Amino acid sequence: MPRIAESRDAAAPSSTEQHARVQRILDAAAALARENELERVQMSEVAKLAGVAVATLYRYFPSKTHLFVAVMVDQIDQMNEVFDRRPRPALSATAAVHDTLVRVVRALLRQPLLAGAMIQSNSTAKAAVVPDAARVEQHFRQLLYDAAGIEVATERDATLVRVLIHAAFGVIQSCLNGRITVPDAEHDLRLMCDLLLAEWPESFS
Repeated sequence: MPRIAESRDAAAPSSTEQHARVQRILDAAAALARENELERVQMSEVAKLAGVAVATLYRYFPSKTHLFVAVMVDQIDQMNEVFDRRPRPALSATAAVHDTLVRVVRALLRQPLLAGAMIQSNSTAKAAVVPDAARVEQHFRQLLYDAAGIEVATERDATLVRVLIHAAFGVIQSCLNGRITVPDAEHDLRLMCDLLLAEWPESFS
């Protein structure tokens, strides 16, 4: 029977050493999930690969859901860092968001098992139990704000981007499941951006 560990809060790292330990855990979980379905990834294997005790792993991540939602936050942040280092093409705000979403989809599809593990975990995580679930949307939203050049988002901007993110996750899941092709996914993302962000100006600068 799976270990039930979602009833207690996860510990938050505070020292540099603890942050490094948590990063090793996230890296180990991502590495194992690139090669195995989520159900086949064992917490004991994650702990072993990360070089930590199983009890330490569970202190920071009380369940596999906690772990892979945190992995998703980390992966989004890594994408943001990569995108920031690349020259941004001269695009309208809407086109820039579409371009970023396409980059995200392509990055996820290069590691489909990991992408599936992260999206499955995030979709089943209850915000009251897994705080990082809210951070997934927050960090993804910031990724799109940065692409559009939005420094101070209005409530309307936040709503539009939230709906866009939910729709984009659905497109990504359909692509991972083989229900649509990558070109179909990119076309759907373009349509979503054009419809949802039609009221945006060409530029927020």
